[in-house]
Amino acid sequence: MDNTHETTASSASTTSTAPTPGAPGSGLLAGKVAFITGAGRGIGAAAARLFAREGAEVLLAARTKEQLAAVTEEVRAAGGAAEYAVCDLADPDAVRAAVERTVEVYGRLDVAFNNGATALPPAPVDRVAEADLDHLYAVNLRGPWTAMAAEVAAIRATAGRGAVVNTSSVGGWRGNANLPAYGALKRALNSLTESAAITYGPEGIRVNAVAPGTTMTAMIDAWEEVAPGLVDHLNAQTPLRRAADPEEIAQAAAWLLSDRSSYVTGVVLPVDGGLQA
Repeated sequence: MDNTHETTASSASTTSTAPTPGAPGSGLLAGKVAFITGAGRGIGAAAARLFAREGAEVLLAARTKEQLAAVTEEVRAAGGAAEYAVCDLADPDAVRAAVERTVEVYGRLDVAFNNGATALPPAPVDRVAEADLDHLYAVNLRGPWTAMAAEVAAIRATAGRGAVVNTSSVGGWRGNANLPAYGALKRALNSLTESAAITYGPEGIRVNAVAPGTTMTAMIDAWEEVAPGLVDHLNAQTPLRRAADPEEIAQAAAWLLSDRSSYVTGVVLPVDGGLQA
């Protein structure tokens, strides 16, 4: 542990070191370096565009180079700073290398959005193959676990304090007959988020999660193909009577990563149109 980190961690216990919210008109994430997984499409791509608009320099990570390159160029064309690293969340070495790449490119890491995930077609417990369950675990739980460990180390070594947000799901709040493996691992991610929050809070590193409801991404499109009418069924149960746009989830993550949520940690925030109310 270097002296810079020791000073930052010890001073975090005093009220005088609380982050100051950005000045009026400044970007929500101005001056921050952000690492985003699952950034090639959906919520992650929306987050990349939003975080850059809000002033962050972003490093995008996902499996598909073509998607990453397209989103990176889109961010740059809008005036933002973006780089990317091809990264399979099931590969711990690739995850660590992507986080390290962020520090190599920008010299620091302030915030991270662990959004990447995979899913299985809707099926009950007895129809989920063991190999599929193992892969889901590798991406949806071990992936964020590995990423958080690397992110905390990078934040400690550079920014000193920062924030992490994980993407959970309302599908992990209660029993889930159609997505039992997905729901179980998202519930485990909630526990991991809370454990990390109490572990790293004394150092000034906040850890939270967003739990999206029905969100119009490729994942929900795939589920709709297997179970036609699923989106309409979920929308009928949602008080706002609609699905979310990916940017609406990204907006919640941006707030949790920003200094405006400086006293929020250990929270799994439903962003679900009232579905779990």
